[in-house]
Formats: sequence, C-alpha cells, structure tokens
Amino acid sequence: MFDLTFLGTSASVPSANRNHPGLLVEAGGHRIMIDCGEGTQRQLLRSGAGFRRLDRLLLTHAHFDHVLGIPGLFSTLRLRQSTDVMTIHGSPTTLDVVVRMLAGLWGEGRAPIPLQLVPLAQGRILDVGEFTVDCFRVRHRDTESFAFSFDSQVRRHLLPDRLSALGVPDGPVRKDLAEGKQVVLADGRRIDSEDVLGPPEGRKKLVVVGDTEATDGLAEHVREADLMVIEATFLERDAAMALDYGHLTAAKGAELAATAGVKRLLLTHISGRYSDEEILAETTKIFPNTLVAADLDRLTV
Repeated sequence: MFDLTFLGTSASVPSANRNHPGLLVEAGGHRIMIDCGEGTQRQLLRSGAGFRRLDRLLLTHAHFDHVLGIPGLFSTLRLRQSTDVMTIHGSPTTLDVVVRMLAGLWGEGRAPIPLQLVPLAQGRILDVGEFTVDCFRVRHRDTESFAFSFDSQVRRHLLPDRLSALGVPDGPVRKDLAEGKQVVLADGRRIDSEDVLGPPEGRKKLVVVGDTEATDGLAEHVREADLMVIEATFLERDAAMALDYGHLTAAKGAELAATAGVKRLLLTHISGRYSDEEILAETTKIFPNTLVAADLDRLTV
C-alpha cells in the first residue's frame, strides 16, 4: 500500500492554488519525496506531513521548478537538528546541479545536512523488502530525466481454519509456514505451507512520470499499474507548443494509460492556461478513470 500526498501540482509557473512540483510517497514506514520545487517545505507543513523521517529524495530531472526547494528544506532540517542522512537519487547531471546549488550557498563540497548522492541508472534503486523502487528513462528537452515505479510485494496470509483443522500449534511453526516453508509437527506429520496459505494478495504498482515529451517505450514500464501519475502540461489543441517545450498533452497521457492497461490515471504538472474541466473533457474520452491532482490531495494505492 502506498500513501500519496501531492505537495505541488503546477507546471513551471506556479499559481495561487498550485505549488511547484513535489510528491510525498509513504509505504512500510518509509517516507520518500519525489522532486522538491520551491515552497515544498511549507507544503509539507500545510499537508500535516511534516519533516519527520524524511530521508530520501528522488529527482526526476534538474529543471529549477523541480529542485529549487531543496536548499530551503535542507536548511530547515538543519535547524531542526536532523541527524539523518538525506539520500538523493538523480541522474549525474541532476546531482551536479544540486551540488553546485548547495555550494553556492554553503561553500564547495558543503551542505547543511549529511548527504548521500546516488546517481541513477535504469533499473532497481531500492529494495526494502515490503516494496521496491525502479527507475526508467524518459525524454524531456535535453535533460537526463527519469520516472519511478513502486511495487509492493505479494502477500499470502495463513488461513486460521486450516491451521486449526490440521492442529498446527501457535509459535515458530506458524512463522515458518507463513514464510513458505514446510514444517514437521511434534507427532511427525509434515505440513506444507501451500496447505495453509491463502491466495496471493496485496501487490500494488505505482508509477510516477515527471516531465516527458513522448510516451514511446513507456508502456512496458507502466503496464497494469494500479495508479499512474503523469504530467499533463498541455491539451491536444496545443500539441505543437507541447513539442516545442518538451511536454506531454493530456490526451497522450490518457492514450498511454489505455494502451498499457493502467487502472487509474492521475494528471499533474498543470498549466494555468487550462481548467480542470477542459483537461478531463480531453482525457476521459480516451481513459475514463482519470483525475486531475490538486495541491494537498491525498490518495492511497
């Protein structure tokens, strides 16, 4: 299960109602931020999420609307005497922008809090047992840009009635069965885990795509996602402008969702030139289960 809090949903120019991009993903006791636009720390407070256990940042790319909130957030974490190491995942060029930005404020090689910088390469970037995070490349206007896929693990729960019927006692033997092992009871009987485990359940897939100018090759990465979050900076009537600026139209995002068997589509990176109603009118004709994200929205996958 993944809990999402949208900290900022605007395109490159913020509005009175939309902050620069930022998304908080919480799962299994972990809190991971994706992008950190200007004003993100205030959005953390407004949402009630706060700064606790905030120690990992995934960056889609280095454009300023996605990274300018980093110095302010890190300064606040220092003032709050956070001792956690902040791990930042980004492409080599994105990390270089972050390092130079911090150096301009605190000096060469310095930062207000301990940092670990991890360059992205396509594939697995995190495995905490309960879920994994992978990244994959997207195309966006001469940048090294990445999107992220979160996958929770399949779970199978023990069936109490089967345990009782087979006379399986409480204790370590039940733990072994839950882990898929065969056990031997005190009377010599062998019990296989398949005899007492229910059907697989609980696998969830969340995909977050930041700025992208095309969907070519993305279907394999987003296929059958329970939720896909993707930019919708332009409408199809402005497709030529979208191409010039390296962004996607809402219709193209909806087509990707439909093609890849996505269950729900959530659009973000919204331009002030369009109303939510216009965006939904374009997308729901192609993919009905579409929503437009708003700042401070919360959603569970």
